[in-house]
Amino acid sequence: MYARRRHVYFVMMGTCLALFLLACGLVRLWSVPVAVGMCVVAMVIPPFAAVVANRRGPEDRWWDDPSGDPESDAWWDELDGKKRPR
Repeated sequence: MYARRRHVYFVMMGTCLALFLLACGLVRLWSVPVAVGMCVVAMVIPPFAAVVANRRGPEDRWWDDPSGDPESDAWWDELDGKKRPR
């Protein structure tokens, strides 16, 4: 899943960069309002790309990873009904 999220992130950021470069380098020669609109769209893409890249999927096992604090881990295992080997 990590590879797919990373791929989608790079596609979104590549689209952002392409929109910005096309708007500033080519489209502004024909229509400034369209170029400004393309820059606005390019400005909105990076926050969504960051959300996509940092989203955790249902198969990501982050909630049951040990924290490193033995007391806290034992407390959470007790709440979850797990028995830890001692």
